Amino acid sequence: MALSSSMLNGERGVVVLIVCRVLYSLPLSLLCPGLNLAILSLFALFLDIRLDDSAALSRFKTRPGASSGILLGAVTLPTVMISKLIQLTRAYSLQQIELQELEHMTMQYWATSASCFGVLIFLCLVVLSTPNTKRFPRSFSVWDATLSIFCVATYAVTCCVSLAAISHTGSNTVLKLMWELYHGLVAVMLIQRLLDKFPSCASIGELLLVTVGLVLYFGDMLACTIAKVSGSLISTELVSIKYGIRRSEISIIIQPKFLHLAFGAALAVFLVLEIMRVWRIWPLGQFIHQFMTAFTDHRDSDLLIVSHFSLLLGCALPIWMSSGFNDRPLAPFAGILSLGIGDTMASIVGYKYGVLRWSKTGKKTIEGTAAGITSVLAACSILLPLLASTGYIFTEHWFSLILAVTVSSLLEAYTTQLDNAFIPLIFYSHLCLTSTFLRVFTIISKDSSSDEKLIGVQ
Repeated sequence: MALSSSMLNGERGVVVLIVCRVLYSLPLSLLCPGLNLAILSLFALFLDIRLDDSAALSRFKTRPGASSGILLGAVTLPTVMISKLIQLTRAYSLQQIELQELEHMTMQYWATSASCFGVLIFLCLVVLSTPNTKRFPRSFSVWDATLSIFCVATYAVTCCVSLAAISHTGSNTVLKLMWELYHGLVAVMLIQRLLDKFPSCASIGELLLVTVGLVLYFGDMLACTIAKVSGSLISTELVSIKYGIRRSEISIIIQPKFLHLAFGAALAVFLVLEIMRVWRIWPLGQFIHQFMTAFTDHRDSDLLIVSHFSLLLGCALPIWMSSGFNDRPLAPFAGILSLGIGDTMASIVGYKYGVLRWSKTGKKTIEGTAAGITSVLAACSILLPLLASTGYIFTEHWFSLILAVTVSSLLEAYTTQLDNAFIPLIFYSHLCLTSTFLRVFTIISKDSSSDEKLIGVQ
């Protein structure tokens, strides 16, 4: 198999390191999801390399100057979901959550994975159907076909085994598999529409992230709506999970806390303004367009301005995803720390004092990255005493935190994708795995009506 000399570039190398870090943290009970994530990553890496070496990428009108980003786009949300799954598995072993919550997150992971894998199969078929050209001769060998079939078959097996383990009957397993297949098919149709309606606005990896996020969000909303309408469990055995446990109707859209609400209101305002700008709705459409274009960069296009959306969502998503059980108090601050502090400091120092560049073609400097890492760690050292007063005990395990900050900063230095969208999610997933804190939880003593504080070793 002939591969390009750049098959292990900086972005791909960092993403592989991220996946390995997550797989290293997996308990044995999550062996099937872990194997699935490894297969998904291998298939995505293969297609990422193949698309860069073929004429298939030219069939899509993607954002100029950006690589395909398939590997990063395909593993980001599954990595986040499996990190949450690790977190909830840890909580279930300490009897802090119910089994239904763990099963719900398991279904969420497989829905995310199925959506990503469905798009990857679609891209593989695109590569196969691309005609030969002198500049990009088709080099899809027998080895390539064997690898693709192996990935698809192994993915199917791990999915069936994992879903069968949380199902009560064979028919229930089949219905769950159909639910995951539905996510994959919808994701393929949606990304095709996005590529057609928003040409030159994003890379394939960025569109893959948006597609999977939308499919997961609306799929979960649909399942919860069915559960609410039925007035009990999803009796049709579509997902067979108690969606109503500790979840209100408003929590599907946004949590009723002030910071959650503030981010949600800001997102709604941004959406309204962008609609007015794109369609030039009188009387403010043209004025908004002129105002917004003054703050765009190379990642934005005349059709769609995404930089402000990605910054807002990058800060908001870790907070939204931390609702409910959360034993890693730094995790909600992943977006604010990585973008508001780390990325800002890296830009200032790199612009003013940066000399040594990470690559010949990139603009990111080693000095800027070092400043970003230092600033985030300094901010964490300030947050730790504040968090300790809210029921957490610091255990002096800095290594996992330093690793999370460093890996996220290296990805920001090497990636050509929309870093505001990817970095907070990657940082969040790593913070869910850190062992920086011990959670202090409260139980009711049998001998007394007073509460006693016990340390849950996590």
